[in-house]
Amino acid sequence: MTETAHRKLLKRVVVKPNVCGGEPCIQGTRINVAVILDSLAEGLSPKEITKHFPPLTEEDVRAAVAYAAELARKVPAA
Repeated sequence: MTETAHRKLLKRVVVKPNVCGGEPCIQGTRINVAVILDSLAEGLSPKEITKHFPPLTEEDVRAAVAYAAELARKVPAA
């Protein structure tokens, strides 16, 4: 993935104090990034997630994963 595409995905994730209690969520929704990541961890495919959460697109699911990857890069190894 190019850096431009990666940045474009990250712009889909917003953190606003008055939305979702300040937790990261997908822009224009109240769907937390954590809910998307939990769904992936449970084995749901991006397509299944978009069926369960109709406002989401598969690109939103990729944005949640990209956001998680950014956080993982910032956490020092144990």
